[in-house]
Amino acid sequence: MVFNMILSSTLETLYMVFFSTIFSLILGFPFGILLVITKTGNIMEKPKLNQILEIIINTLRSFPFIILMICLFPLSRIIVGTTIGSTAAIVPLSISAAPFVARMVEGALNEIDKGLIEAASSMGANNLTIIFKVMIPETLPHIIHGITITVISLVGFSAMAGSIGAGGLGDLAIRFGYQRFKTDIMLYSVITIIVLVQILQSFGNYLSKKSLTINRKRFIFYSSLVFLFIIILSFLIKFL
Repeated sequence: MVFNMILSSTLETLYMVFFSTIFSLILGFPFGILLVITKTGNIMEKPKLNQILEIIINTLRSFPFIILMICLFPLSRIIVGTTIGSTAAIVPLSISAAPFVARMVEGALNEIDKGLIEAASSMGANNLTIIFKVMIPETLPHIIHGITITVISLVGFSAMAGSIGAGGLGDLAIRFGYQRFKTDIMLYSVITIIVLVQILQSFGNYLSKKSLTINRKRFIFYSSLVFLFIIILSFLIKFL
C-alpha cells in the first residue's frame, strides 16, 4: 500500500513538474531574450522596454510561492475549472518559474562573445537570424544547465504546493506523514524527492555535455522525440 501511494504521488509530481517546465519556458524564454537584446549596445536597443521588463520580472520573483499560488487561484479556476489537484497547480507553478527562466536565459545569452554577433551582423544577418542561429546555439549548454536548475526548483515548488491541495509527494508527506504521524511515509517521500532530484540533475548534466559534441539539429530532433514521449506518458499517467 505504501509503495502504491509513493508511486502514485511520484507520478503526480512528475506530471506537474513536466508541464510546468514546458509552460514556464514558453512564458519565460521570450522575456529572457528580450532582456538581452533590448539592452543598451545590443542588437535591438530599447532601454525603456528593458526597464519595464526588469520591473515585471523582479516583481514576479519577489512573491513567495505559496502566496503567489493563492493569488492565482482565480486564474487556475478560469483555465482548468478548479483550484485543487495537480492540474490546477500547473498554472501557478508555470507563472512562478517563468521569471527564473527569463533570468536564466538572460544569464546564458550574456555569456556569448560580442564578436560573434558583430560578425553575423556585418554579414547581413537580421535580428532573428542572430538570435536563433548564433546566440541560442552558442549558449545551448548554459541554457540546458539553467533549465535543469529550473526543473529541480519546480520539484521543490510542487512539494510546497502539496500543502494546499496540489497533490504529489508534498501532499503525501504532509497529509499522511505529518498530520497522521506516519513518519515512515514522510521519510519515504523525502527520499523519493532526493532521488528524483539526483536523477534530474544527472540527466541535465548529460544533456548539457552532449550538446557540446553532437550535431545541433540531431540533438534538437532527439530531444523533441523525448519530450513528445514524456507528454504522451504524462497524459496516460493522469487520465488512464
